[in-house]
Amino acid sequence: MIYTIAGLFGIALGAWRAKKSGGNLADMAQFAAAHGIAFLLAGFVITLIVHRLAL
Repeated sequence: MIYTIAGLFGIALGAWRAKKSGGNLADMAQFAAAHGIAFLLAGFVITLIVHRLAL
């Protein structure tokens, strides 16, 4: 669940950063995809760590 929220947050952050820097729709999509993947992977690693420490 953490990785889903982190991925969605990354997508929103990436689109916002691209729009803030004056990017067009393609820039927004690329930034959103890159940030979404990065945040999703970070959330997945955090989820694995939390589950390992809980056992």
